[in-house]
Amino acid sequence: MYKTIMMGSCIAVQGLFVRAMKDGKIAIRVGSKEFVGVPVESYAA
Repeated sequence: MYKTIMMGSCIAVQGLFVRAMKDGKIAIRVGSKEFVGVPVESYAA
């Protein structure tokens, strides 16, 4: 399943869902790289 995360105020990354963290963040995979951030649906500026 594809998910979009925010890694900063202006940086969004979209990739395959890997796992959910206890702090509400999720990990996604793009190619061979893994990114961790806040899911867009729960992102609050």
